[in-house]
Parts: sequence; structure tokens; C-alpha cells
Amino acid sequence: MYIFADRLYRKENIELVSGKKQIVFTTPGNKKLIEWLIKEGFPESFIEDIQSEEQSVSYEESEKFKIIILKFFKRSEENELLFEDFNIVLLVTEDKLIFLCKYEDIIKKMVSRFYRRYKPTDKIEYLTYVILDILIDNTMDIVDFIDDRLEVIEDKIFDKKVDEEEIQKNLYFARRSLNRISKQSVLENDVINKIYNHLPTTIRKKLKYEFIDLKEHLTYLINESKSYLDRTGYLQNLLMGFISNKMNQAMQRLAAISLIFLPLTFIVGNYGMNFKFMPELDWKYGYLAVWAVNVAIAYYIYRWLRRRDWI
Repeated sequence: MYIFADRLYRKENIELVSGKKQIVFTTPGNKKLIEWLIKEGFPESFIEDIQSEEQSVSYEESEKFKIIILKFFKRSEENELLFEDFNIVLLVTEDKLIFLCKYEDIIKKMVSRFYRRYKPTDKIEYLTYVILDILIDNTMDIVDFIDDRLEVIEDKIFDKKVDEEEIQKNLYFARRSLNRISKQSVLENDVINKIYNHLPTTIRKKLKYEFIDLKEHLTYLINESKSYLDRTGYLQNLLMGFISNKMNQAMQRLAAISLIFLPLTFIVGNYGMNFKFMPELDWKYGYLAVWAVNVAIAYYIYRWLRRRDWI
């Protein structure tokens, strides 16, 4: 459990103290936290909700608690362009901000970023904004990373040693990630609006520009993720066109080779016929003459094909 209180920052099982400002980072299964929540009147029906990974992005309020469910995007081990989303739960009271996530590596990453921006004098509402901003910035970094990778993929498509299977796989995972980010960003935009609208008027005025910034970032995510989705579709079509062009070139070469050997096959076929009287068979230079004709025909057809870039 990570707790920020006054100037204190440490990882210990510190007791939660009612009436004292504390920012807590821990897992939903923390027993001390659950006991404290129930003691403070947190609805028991919500306990299962905050522990479930199936919950979608949402905002709810009870008598003493605000419950915010968002998503943290993390790279999958399966592919560098596949990002999976994991639930982030924020429980907000007058003097507590509780960050819950099932995965400790995500908690550590969030604590590290939060620590760089934390000031003991900041109010709970502003610190809530800070966490929201960190989450959205993390997603923006992912979208920018995917953009960079798509540029690399575009260059690889025109490489002579292009790996079609690898590119198809990368584009597939990029589309999955971008589609997920786009959908979650739309939902998060609605949640941000609800959070802002439920703030007290005085706090709302103080944090007006901070929340405008959040909305602009979410608008950027929604637009850019959709734009890059279209770009992945374009790259898929470009790759298929490139593969089709390579196939056409291969078929063209095969057709050219067939064109060279077609007249030669015709000539050889004639001399394969079993007629009794074939004058060339008794000619001393008949064999060489046939070879000369074959080579000449093959050479001239080859030169004709080269002038037309068929070979």
C-alpha cells in the first residue's frame, strides 16, 4: 500500500485515518482497505464492482464516495503493438483519494509519476485531476508510439525482403489497440464531464482550465485513434497491392519464359513426328541447323521481352 500524507511517501501498511487527507495506492483486495470502506459506509454492493475487471468506464456517487472507473493501457507480451486495458478505480471522499488496481506494476508506475507532481498542499479535487491527467497522458504516449511504428511498417512494405506475415500481424494488433483506445476515450470523455459537473462551483472555477485540457487530450485521442485506424486500413490495402504486384511480376516472368519456349516446342514437335520421308533427317547439317534456328528464335524473343521489361 502506498500512502501520501503531508510530506510522507512510503510503502507500508499504514492505517487509514478518518478526517485526515490521505492519497492511497493499493489493490482492490487489500483487506484493511475493504474493512475501512465498510466501516465508513461504503455500499457493500459496490465492493464486488470495484474488484471486477469486467466493469466498464463509469462514474457513480454514493452518500460519501465518488466512484470513478477508468482504463490503464499496458503493452501485451504477445506483440509490441497490442495494448490491453485494465481497470483503474478511483474512490474519492472529502479527505481521501484511493487509487485501486489489480496489478502492482501498474500501481508502481502510477505512484512514480504521481510522486513527481504531488504537493502536500494540493486539494483532493486537484489531485484527482492529476491522476486523470497521468492516465490520459499514458494513452497519448501509446497512440504516438503506434503512429511511429506505422511509419516504420510503411517503409518496410517497400523493402525487397518484406515479411508480409509479420506486417499483417502488426497491423492487426495495431487496429485492435486503436479501436479499443477510441472506444474507451469516448467513454472517458463522458466520465470527465460528469466529474467536472459534480464538483462544487468554487472548485469548478479553479479547475476549469485543467479539465478543458483533459477534454482536449481526450478529443485528440478520439480523433487520432480513428485517423490511425484508417491508416492501418490504408497500409493493409497497400500491402495487399504490393503482394499482388509481386505476384503479377512473377506470373509475367513465367509467361515470358513460356513465350520463349513455345516456338521451340513447336519446332521440336515437328521433328518428333514419325513420317518416313523427312528430308532434313538425311541432311548432314540438319541437326546443327535446327539448333541454330532454335537459338536464334530464343535470342530474338528474349531481346524483344527485355525491351518491354517483361524479364
